[in-house]
Formats: sequence, structure tokens, C-alpha cells
Amino acid sequence: QVQLVESGGGLVQHGGSLTLSCAASGSIFSINAMGWYRQAPGKERELVARIFSGGSTNYHESVKGRFTISRDNAKNTNYLRMDSLKPEDTAVYYCNADVLTTARVYLNVWGQGTLVTVSS
Repeated sequence: QVQLVESGGGLVQHGGSLTLSCAASGSIFSINAMGWYRQAPGKERELVARIFSGGSTNYHESVKGRFTISRDNAKNTNYLRMDSLKPEDTAVYYCNADVLTTARVYLNVWGQGTLVTVSS
């Protein structure tokens, strides 16, 4: 069993900053990709940022230059630093991870989501 616990969401003003954290726990052998998706009301879930075990990253075009994803492999934790936030960044943000368990089973795991609200 693997769980992802997110923290750091909240209300922030336009132009402000927030940092989201996601900690993985359980029967983890290794984690390949960790990332963040978001879903705004009435819209589909979309990839925001992803980081692989070797450190390479992907970003949604709309957040490039404003968001930074990082990870601490020793703690099985990743962080999403969000700067210059805009009202259109308002959404529920979900952590996601590709995990190889100690039983050598591959799992794709989701967190429960954390709400980010950016006021104009």
C-alpha cells in the first residue's frame, strides 16, 4: 500500500506564491516520476509539472517560468513552488507518482487533492 499526502494549498492573492508538498509513504521500493495535476471547475484534469528520478522535468506551457518542481528522493517527497500566481491557476491540485513497490509491483498513485485559490 502506498499513500501520497499533500499539503500547502490555500488562498493567495494574484501575484503571490505558494509551495505544495507531497510525501509518499508505504511499501515503496522506488519512485520514478512524481508530479502535479490540477483540475479547475468544469475543466479536465491537466498535467502541471512532473519530475523524474534523474531530475528531468516537464511543465505545462502556462506555468513555465513561474512554477518549479523539485524532489527529495531520500524523503520520497516532491515540492511545487508556485510564483506569480494568477486567478486562472485556481484549481484542485493533485499529486501523482509512479511507484515500484517492495513487492515489485508498479502502481500509479494519486493524492487526495489540495485546493489552491488565487484571488484577483
